[in-house]
Amino acid sequence: MKILLLGKNGQVGWELQRSLEPLGQLIALDRQTADGLCGDLADLAAVRATIRQIKPDVIVNAAAYTAVDKAESEAELAFIVNGQAMQVLAEEAAALNAWLVHYSTDYVFNGTGSVPWLETDAVGPVNQYGASKLAGEQAIIASGCKHLIFRTSWVYGARGNNFAKTMLRLAKERETLNVIADQIGAPTGADLIADVSALAIRQALQQPELSGVYHLAASGEVSWHGYAAHVIAFAQASGEKLAVTAVNPIDTTAYPTPAQRPLNSRLDTQKLRAKFYLHLPDWQSGVNRMLREVLNK
Repeated sequence: MKILLLGKNGQVGWELQRSLEPLGQLIALDRQTADGLCGDLADLAAVRATIRQIKPDVIVNAAAYTAVDKAESEAELAFIVNGQAMQVLAEEAAALNAWLVHYSTDYVFNGTGSVPWLETDAVGPVNQYGASKLAGEQAIIASGCKHLIFRTSWVYGARGNNFAKTMLRLAKERETLNVIADQIGAPTGADLIADVSALAIRQALQQPELSGVYHLAASGEVSWHGYAAHVIAFAQASGEKLAVTAVNPIDTTAYPTPAQRPLNSRLDTQKLRAKFYLHLPDWQSGVNRMLREVLNK
């Protein structure tokens, strides 16, 4: 089996390089052109030509335009990368009778309420990033190709920057931190997403009826404030010397950003767990593992 991975150097893409290797021959690309192959989703013609040259059995797309605030002023680019490029991937996957695995976001919803979102709930993005990701989902579904679309949220990885690392850095520099407390979600590790993806691909190859949209997130829920408090408490218990003495909760309205943020990022994962016989660990276990790696404890 031949697998084409796009976005190999992102947080999820990096972990996918590990989890997909046992499944078959893996061709992993980033945005740079190498050996005549292009993984830059902004170059639609080159990406189409690359897929036709490789002829993969599975296309796994971990590439995306992810600058949420910047997307408000770069909507055209966001829609090319997150929307039009997905139409290209889907059309080529359909022509090859290949599977397309793609990652989307809770930002396709309007972020209201306090109930975890179901796959069947009405969508209604509140920013350009969410709208561009929704356009990508719709293009994939409309193509008729075999697909696994995983909506996830609050993704982090030990490699690269993430919220926890930012909080640790600030906690060493400042005595007081103000962190948003009215946005709720579940921090979800890139390693968990990659491992679930590999398991799901194996099953889907044998059961084409599994094609569809799934919510993938760690179990439980927490606010950004609660997340920050957990990170700082873990670091202190691990012997880290921090300057911070207070982590204050604030409302989203106290921290204005160019793009509106959803308050409710909870995702109901029952469908994924039932269809693929999976257990999704609580968010704390993944975060703690990441922190041990970051702190080298």
